Amino acid sequence: MTFQAVFGSEPDVIAAAPGRVNVIGEHIDYSDGFVLPFAISNRTTVSIKKRADKKIRLASAQRQSSLFETSIDELKPGTEGKWELYPLGVIWALGIKDGLDIYVDGKVPLGAGLSSSAALECSVATALNQLFQLSHDVKDLARLTQKAENDFVGMPCGIMDQSISLMGKSGHALLLDCRDLSTKLVPMDLAASDLELLIIDTQAHHSLVDGGYAERRAACESASAKLGKSMRELNVQELEANKAKLTDTEYRRARHAVSEIARVLDCVKALETKNFVGAGQLINQSHISLRDDYNVSCPELDVAVEASLSTGALGARMVGGGFGGSAIALINQSDIVSTKSAIKKAFAENGFKEPRFFQSLPSAGAEIITGLE
Repeated sequence: MTFQAVFGSEPDVIAAAPGRVNVIGEHIDYSDGFVLPFAISNRTTVSIKKRADKKIRLASAQRQSSLFETSIDELKPGTEGKWELYPLGVIWALGIKDGLDIYVDGKVPLGAGLSSSAALECSVATALNQLFQLSHDVKDLARLTQKAENDFVGMPCGIMDQSISLMGKSGHALLLDCRDLSTKLVPMDLAASDLELLIIDTQAHHSLVDGGYAERRAACESASAKLGKSMRELNVQELEANKAKLTDTEYRRARHAVSEIARVLDCVKALETKNFVGAGQLINQSHISLRDDYNVSCPELDVAVEASLSTGALGARMVGGGFGGSAIALINQSDIVSTKSAIKKAFAENGFKEPRFFQSLPSAGAEIITGLE
């Protein structure tokens, strides 16, 4: 199916935006930390045409049997819907008042923690910014797409996913400061060093029985209050010296946050000098910290990491919220087949569901493919 097959005309503008993977910097966005994601090669493409009325029609290559219809005048937070809420939220956040025909073709895998929602939001925002000559820069669009997801869809996400989807650059990761939202491109030309990032979707999803994220965030905030410093201002030595002031849980949660913030900055230095072995070691340390101090890993993630390292990966770790989802492994391109095989074998031996694999090099961010000049 194409835009023309669904709507009987050609679109005014076509744009695309990628999903993302976070190299390092996990569970520290809410502690004023840093994150280091890159844009993956999998992208969502959106084709849009302006209408003469107020009607919005949405179709998707992945859901060919359904055509969603609503009106500009009916857009408001709390609107009922599923995937349609993401493009509708962007239309609402950008203040568009014209009717639209929209066709979506999503190639970012769903449910793998690769931010398919941000890819959809950012492709729509990029297309509308061009179509209506809104002149928003990428930082504006990042804030507006985050607003769409927070206020319209009702998902309290941070701004990392939208930022990297809009600002990604081929051969680079993006250092994002979660305190002031400043960014810096960091060279990460894996291909030139015959390396690849393997993304392992464990297909495991464990529910949190202990209050999960809220408990962890509260422990970091409590430690910060007791020590009179933010996680960002503390270092591991200070934390160690004041260990007696904290409960064991507060200490371990804070140790993850403080050490992970330092690891992100050390990883940037390693990448800037093409020290991929050093970067890999930091990725390994991140996993150990998430597993032992933050307690957000699970058997499937641990097995994926261990199997990757057993076949020569430079580094491997769980990514995302934890308790399932995906892991990443920084590997030599020549080891792709053997690494996948080792992980599959280990999963089978443990009675786990067969994992899915994706490969990516750091890729470009959102772009206009064709549209009004």
